Amino acid sequence: MTEAEGSRLEWPDIVVIAIYFGVVLTVGIWSSKKSQKTSISGYFLASRNMHWIPVGASVFASNLGSGHFIGLAGAGAASGIAVAGYEQGAVYLLMMLGWWFVPVYLSSGVYTMPQYLQLRFGGRRITLYISCLSLSLAIFTKISADLYAGALFLQLSLNKSSEEWLYLSILILLAVAAIFTIAGGLTAVVYTDLVQTFIMVCGAFVLMGKVFSAVGGFYGLVEKYPYAVASIRAFDASNHSCGEPPEDYMSLLRTLEPGKSNYPWIGMVFGMGILELWYWCMDQVMVQRTLASKNVIHAKSGCILASYLKFLPMWFIVFPGMAARILYPERVACAHPDECRAICGSARGCSNIAYPELVLNLLPVGLRGLILAVMLAALMSSLTSVFNSASTVFTMDVWMELRKKLSSPKFSVKPSDMELIIVGRITVLILVAISIIWIPVIQNIGTSELFDYINTINSFLAPPICAVYLLAIFWVRTTEMGAFWGLMTGLGTGIVRFFLELYYALPPCGSHGIARPPVIEILIGKLHYLHFCCLLCALTGAVTVAVSLMSKPLPESSLYRLTFWSRYDKRVRCQQAGDKEQLFDKDESKANTRNTDVDQMEIQPTKEVTGCWKIMKSLCGVPIGKSRVESTQADHPTKEEEAEAAVELITEPPRWRRVVNINAIICLTLSTFVYGYFA
Repeated sequence: MTEAEGSRLEWPDIVVIAIYFGVVLTVGIWSSKKSQKTSISGYFLASRNMHWIPVGASVFASNLGSGHFIGLAGAGAASGIAVAGYEQGAVYLLMMLGWWFVPVYLSSGVYTMPQYLQLRFGGRRITLYISCLSLSLAIFTKISADLYAGALFLQLSLNKSSEEWLYLSILILLAVAAIFTIAGGLTAVVYTDLVQTFIMVCGAFVLMGKVFSAVGGFYGLVEKYPYAVASIRAFDASNHSCGEPPEDYMSLLRTLEPGKSNYPWIGMVFGMGILELWYWCMDQVMVQRTLASKNVIHAKSGCILASYLKFLPMWFIVFPGMAARILYPERVACAHPDECRAICGSARGCSNIAYPELVLNLLPVGLRGLILAVMLAALMSSLTSVFNSASTVFTMDVWMELRKKLSSPKFSVKPSDMELIIVGRITVLILVAISIIWIPVIQNIGTSELFDYINTINSFLAPPICAVYLLAIFWVRTTEMGAFWGLMTGLGTGIVRFFLELYYALPPCGSHGIARPPVIEILIGKLHYLHFCCLLCALTGAVTVAVSLMSKPLPESSLYRLTFWSRYDKRVRCQQAGDKEQLFDKDESKANTRNTDVDQMEIQPTKEVTGCWKIMKSLCGVPIGKSRVESTQADHPTKEEEAEAAVELITEPPRWRRVVNINAIICLTLSTFVYGYFA
């Protein structure tokens, strides 16, 4: 990898980064002490007591990781503003999350998305499948993309190309992210995200101002972009020059002609809508933030805040990425495999280095460190969010099932809150280990647009999940058998496409490779992955509906507060037939105190805990210095009281309902205007 001029950080940059880490560590430690870590709700859902501001900031920060800075800017450099459609489309999906999905999730009382399906359908197989798939998607798209982006930025910024230094840097980042998640649970993650959102937005705006000044403002960017090409270019098999900017570079909705655009308009409207519906409304990382809200008004307000913030990435990431192509065409817009490999290590192109190039070559000393701190903030925010959410999914949905298999007279079937918290924290450590093992694969991804990698993988696996959740929430006739076979059909079809895409991958432009067979060219080359996403979702939905109609319907009494139409029902929900035990009973450990013998309830003196053992207990959520009565006795609400509380959680005061509805209309109107203006 060649070294860019001025790419070394100086001591003022290091000071800024050190201050950043100090602020974030302080916030993490403070929020860790503030959080209630000795209960499951306290660790995984911040005791469901989060205000709308940290909720909205956390949703935004969890989405806007370093992969977004690298991916959005790189896509902007390669093909213009079309990639900003993902950011503008998110506004519509955030409104759907707050108004349609969160009320159902809150009234059902779930902690995880797979747990919702377990309550909705009963049985275990769907829950375990969704849990494992969610963990896989988290590791191989979210964590891998962010680590790849962070590694790329660190290599360029610190001018250190050795693998030893790269591994050390990533290990440090992973360690700090894991400490926040392990020590404080969701409360630490949310408050850390709040601080890092402020840092990200401020730092990115500083760079945006410098970039627009360098290219002559917005109109200068629009005029100069189509002429920003490298002097050394290769030619494809049709003798077309590689690396040419598209003619419709300022359009969000583009042609459907195969091979002409990475963002065909039908795919961007419907295919992107399906992927974003899964990402914003059904993925654990995003939904978990809203489930931590005090009530549905705070959840909706958090979604509105995140929606307002989603108007910013087009301006402080995508447009600067386009400007990077203008300022550094030989590097960012390289169009010859050999040249690109020498510049960034990828023969397919170097558009992914657009944002780092701006930071390292345009900003003065000090500001350069600030933006690196922004990138670190984005990486940390995304990693902490994924770690916390993935550990929640494993603990609530996978570990509970394993515990039943491991039960014995000396090993209780019902684990304590403390055990579940410990398992969640161990899961974070395992995720860290897998992420480190995955680093060599990340280094060899080598795609010219990181966003393509993320969305291509998601388009093979996410549409079946989207179809099943939609039917589960909005169609009461959906059955477990229908959902299961719909998921299996979608999974099989998606995996076939995935392996075909891998095996018949096109060589870099300007390289000579083996031509695809005609049938494969039709299935892959002519069928864009966003269009395939639409077909896969429709296929899954059709199979689910057909099998559901042929199977026995679920009793109405088992669906109270589990569908959109029954979210306000206060009747006690019956357990699904054939599902003798809930996968997870959030108050089971408290309920067990009712059957405790009187002798066992006597106050027992506790020994003073000191030293390392005290620190270990604190990290693991073990109460320190409490008697047995203090740590076991608790009031346990009846089923009727739980139903009343669930409905109260989603009941909206008329005044605040009007406020959030008006803001939702404003957000949707603004997003529609942006689409219309740049269409």
